[in-house]
Amino acid sequence: MNARRRTVLAAGAAGAAALVTGCGSDGDGDGDGETAATSPGTSPDASPGGGQQLASTGDIPVGGGTVFKEQKVVVTQPEEGEFKAFSAVCTHANCLVSTVSDGTINCPCHGSKFSIADAAVEAGPATRPLPAERITVTDGAIRLG
Repeated sequence: MNARRRTVLAAGAAGAAALVTGCGSDGDGDGDGETAATSPGTSPDASPGGGQQLASTGDIPVGGGTVFKEQKVVVTQPEEGEFKAFSAVCTHANCLVSTVSDGTINCPCHGSKFSIADAAVEAGPATRPLPAERITVTDGAIRLG
């Protein structure tokens, strides 16, 4: 094999490896590509008070949620007092989800819908759930981290 062909093949292999790495797990060890959401009021990695405040608990409707486009996070309240957070980036084509209604997080690009309880796919074309995001809920404040 000549040197030019080897160089092209090596570059292609390196590019493929980078692509696979970018689409793989987030390194949390369980291989599912998701990060764990914390339960309300707890966060083992956050300092007291948590990170950036997203909203007050009263701002998130029971049985619904709110999309925070700037932070690319959606916060839901499936049942009263239970808050969940997920990436707002659709797992189908990387569009931002736009609304939360009728128990689902909705993507406007191709119609994917995700459960507000666990971000499982309710309607495709997405085939993977939205990854969980870490939040803390303390003294009526919902914070990232």
